[in-house]
Amino acid sequence: MTREEKSVAINEIHDVLKSNKNIYLTDISGLNALETSNLRRMCFKAGVKLSVVKNTLLEKAMENSDKDFGDLRDSLKGNTSVMIAEVSNAPAKVIKNFRKKSERPILKGAMIEEDIYIGDDQLEILFAIKSKEELVGDIIMLLQSPAKNVISALSSSGGKLSGILQTLSIK
Repeated sequence: MTREEKSVAINEIHDVLKSNKNIYLTDISGLNALETSNLRRMCFKAGVKLSVVKNTLLEKAMENSDKDFGDLRDSLKGNTSVMIAEVSNAPAKVIKNFRKKSERPILKGAMIEEDIYIGDDQLEILFAIKSKEELVGDIIMLLQSPAKNVISALSSSGGKLSGILQTLSIK
């Protein structure tokens, strides 16, 4: 790879890092071609972009970035794959589901918004993060709950009241 090619690659990686808030670093080494293909297919279905990058190029792109990647740079050893998604927990869900059949991918670290998560033991925490849509749904359910209770109480007591009135009118 020439210097110009490296420079172009670093700029491309820099643009990807700059334009995405949810970045996962994983190790998918040891997967055979079929497993890698299945992982890529799962990523595509979940809206996750998976790319294998060179550690040196990724490190230089991180250095050139305005973001503070903190200790995430220290995890750039061995094979590194970058998983990027709009939904913060989508890559964690893909990793966890894929691990039902394989030991890999291993989570090296992740950057969600501005928070840094280092190590494979953080996968459960990342998996539990709710997406924006899930949070909005929870809020809507909380807001609807009191209104549903009032309507239910009014409709059930209205039925009781009409039953009592009918009984009294018959007598």
